[in-house]
Order: sequence, then structure tokens, then C-alpha cells
Amino acid sequence: MGAVRVADRSEVRFAAMGSAVHVIVVGGSADDCATAHALIDQLEACWSRFRAESELSRLNRSAGHPVRASAHLLHAVTAAVEGWRSTGGRFDPTVLPALVAAGYDRDFVRVRQGPVVGSASAPATGPAPGCTGIRIDPIVGAITLPVGTAIDLGGIGKGLAADLVVAELAAAGVAGACVNVGGDLRVWGRAPTDDGWVVDLEHRLDLRFALAGGAIATSSSFKRNWVRDGSTVHHLLDPQLGQSARAGLVAVTVIAGTAAAAEVLTKAAFVADEDGAAAIIEDAGATGVLVTDADDLVLLPGVENFLR
Repeated sequence: MGAVRVADRSEVRFAAMGSAVHVIVVGGSADDCATAHALIDQLEACWSRFRAESELSRLNRSAGHPVRASAHLLHAVTAAVEGWRSTGGRFDPTVLPALVAAGYDRDFVRVRQGPVVGSASAPATGPAPGCTGIRIDPIVGAITLPVGTAIDLGGIGKGLAADLVVAELAAAGVAGACVNVGGDLRVWGRAPTDDGWVVDLEHRLDLRFALAGGAIATSSSFKRNWVRDGSTVHHLLDPQLGQSARAGLVAVTVIAGTAAAAEVLTKAAFVADEDGAAAIIEDAGATGVLVTDADDLVLLPGVENFLR
């Protein structure tokens, strides 16, 4: 759809990366919104595991051999490996085979439309292999995955896309920008309201935050879940089990400096129990909100500074 301009605010909404995208530009123009749209389309074409012709799909098919990679793919895989390392493996992009085995083998709209077969109770593939053997050569511009390893950039890709688009808009000279890719949201610069960038959280949280800058991301089992042999499974896998995480949390929201960092922390915290999740987020210098299986809301230290 076309951008809508009110005063010095322009915005555009569209679908990409299996999600709803919303871009707001302050002190820019509809052309800036078009630039944001084009960049997100470019990143999806590079990072999507659902497109056979994407760079990521080509990399996954070529495990065991070095593959030349664009700057965007190098950036994303490097960020994913660093996320794995910084969280002690709780965030793990190598869960892709387990996701596919669980039935998330196509765009999520199609997953919801058709039955998923297999045993919901048995381990799908066992523990994820992790990122130890992934080799990234930034000089040559090549990535090598170990044989038997394939990666998913779905979650961190949305956060990175929000970060990269905001950086592009800032470099273009806009006064402020907000980019929301499926709930991974990055804000920068002048906001359209005196309260800053105001963010309402969905998924039963019923909370409102105001940010001057930075990012917010939420991971939950509310939305991307499906029925498999009579049992409900979801996309947030415990890398140690290769199955949907069931550590006592149903949603994790993190406020951090970048959307990619917030996304990594939400995934890492989700597979931990309540105390472990709080420690992961706080140790990273971030804050946020946890929702337990019992629908208890846990506000982490510092999050009160953002609540409205």
C-alpha cells in the first residue's frame, strides 16, 4: 500500500518475512517509506528459508562446502552465531531441522491451513548441533556450515531488518524512524508524540511503553502454534531437546539497544525458567516483562521507567 503522510509524518504498512511490517518516518517523505519497503524485500529475498532461491537456502543446501555470501548474509549469520555464543547456546539458529520435523516446514499461514503429522511427544531430531563448527570468512566473504547443519534466520532476521532499515533512514537524513517487523521494533530520533515512541504490547500483556530510542521485542507461544497429532506445539524450541520449550513461560518481552539484541534475549529467556530468564535479560543490561504459564506478569528491574 502507499505511504500516508500526516504533517511531517509518513508511514507504510505491508507484509514481509511472514509478518506485518509498519514503518513510520518523521521529517522524511513517502520516498523514504518506499526505500524502507525495498530494503526489507531485499533482506527477505536473502534470508528466507522458505524461498528455494534465497542465499540462505543455497547455504543450507551446501553444508560442508564454503559458499560465497553477500554482506547481508554475512552480517546475519555472524549476528546469529554471536547470539548463540553470548547466550550459552540458549539462542540457537541451528534448530531448523527440528522446526521442520515439528511441521514448520513452510510459511506459517500454510502450516495453519493443513494438518501436521508425526509424533508430538517424541523428540523430533534431538539437540541442535549448535554453531561451533560454522566458519565465517569475512575477508573472502564466505560461510561454511558443517555437514548436517542448517540454520534459520527467522527471528533474528526480523530484528536485524528493523535495525538496518532504521540505520538506512537515519543516513538518509530523516528526523526520526520506527520500524516494526512482526513485533521486533526499533526506534530512533524524533518521535511523532511528546511522549516519545509509544508501543502497545499485544498477546494478553495489555501494557504500554514509551521509548526515546532503542528497541523492543516479544517472543510468545500465543501466535505461532499448531496442532500436531492432537497436541499443541509452537515454534520456540529448546535447542537441548529439539522440541517446543515448556519451561514455565508463555511470553517474554525485552527492551534493549537494538532489535536484534532484544530478539536474541527473548528467545534465550523463553527456554529458561522464570529465574533463569530474568538473569539472562538482566545480565545483558536489558530489561523487560515475563508472562508465566499461570498468567502472572513479572516486571523486571528498570522496566518501570518505560511503562506508561
